[in-house]
Amino acid sequence: MPDPESVHPELIPAETRNAKAARYVGALTRISLGTIFMWAFLDKLFGFGHETPSDASWLNGGSPTRGFLSFAATGPFTGFYHTIAGAAWADWMFMLGLFAIGIALLTGVAMRFAAVAGGLLLVMMWSVVLPPDNHLFMDDHLIYAMVLALLALTGAGHTAGLGTWWDRQTLVHRFPILR
Repeated sequence: MPDPESVHPELIPAETRNAKAARYVGALTRISLGTIFMWAFLDKLFGFGHETPSDASWLNGGSPTRGFLSFAATGPFTGFYHTIAGAAWADWMFMLGLFAIGIALLTGVAMRFAAVAGGLLLVMMWSVVLPPDNHLFMDDHLIYAMVLALLALTGAGHTAGLGTWWDRQTLVHRFPILR
């Protein structure tokens, strides 16, 4: 059976100016958020001196989780975070997460993965310092987690990204979480 859109393309409504603008704002938001994850990864890996001094970089033997989880943790999960602070598996999971989420957002591929993994990472980071300084419960980590979900749900990887190509791959059809 032929695709109705190919038989009667005039039946497909033209994209409005607002819809097109929204797609590009979504793409810019996706790329911007991707740079935040990639910067965190690169700064902790190389120690550019912004948040991580060079001598504390992961490549120089530092731990990307030890400082924050050891000294900044407050609230009901303090004991848990002190337990995993500086553990090799926690460092690897954290760094791989930052890298994979950053790459997914920058390229527009695996947006569902980025939303789920990024949301989990962000909610965990939020729970390290409870309650937040400026609100009873809300902070930028939760807002970023919601933005990730919105980006995945709206297909933000398809504009100015490789999302359309990625979604056509056989592996992605087999494992839709990779979409």
